[in-house]
Amino acid sequence: MSKSIYLEIIDSAYIYASDEIVELNIKTLVPKMMTRRRLTRAAKIAIYLADQVNFEKGRIIYGSSFGELQATAAILEAITKQEMISPTHFQNSVYNTAVSYLSMLHHNQEEIMTISSGDNTALNVLKVGAVKALEEDTILLLVTETLHINHIEKVNKCAVDLECGVALKVKLTYQKATMDFHTFSNEAHIPKAVSQMFNIAKNCHKNETNIIEIIL
Repeated sequence: MSKSIYLEIIDSAYIYASDEIVELNIKTLVPKMMTRRRLTRAAKIAIYLADQVNFEKGRIIYGSSFGELQATAAILEAITKQEMISPTHFQNSVYNTAVSYLSMLHHNQEEIMTISSGDNTALNVLKVGAVKALEEDTILLLVTETLHINHIEKVNKCAVDLECGVALKVKLTYQKATMDFHTFSNEAHIPKAVSQMFNIAKNCHKNETNIIEIIL
């Protein structure tokens, strides 16, 4: 038996680029140079988007289908060349790298969940976020994809824009939905793994009540 949970979008933000996103304001958002040097592309996008929706502390549900491709590719290249693996690349190769840096930056000790579900990643982030919102917390839903690595053009069949991210700051509501994100047309240039959340963020109207229905 299905259950509906309604989420109000308190704030939203999205960003994308064909290769690397350049306007992330990281020097201001992360003043410590040593910390900035360790950040992955996904971490920079996550930090930027969290700032855009004015989120510092609270629960976070994070999703990425492909994870930290740049760190993983660097490790594989080192193995191929029989070179030493960089400890930083090794540390940064796990799926929760981006959201971990975000939490450390703001000393956020609340619960964090990381989800990877292929093309259904954003949809499952929404579903998990809806369940967590039942405890009446304000939650950050966040997805990123950073596909810009060497020779990606030889294997890429997923997207035109190789870097993108979406943030939705949400809370539980008992009002009915004002938008049906299932009816939005998908943007072909955006990876499918982020498409549902991208469509929601793109169609949110400032200074209006934006509510979505999540069916479990």
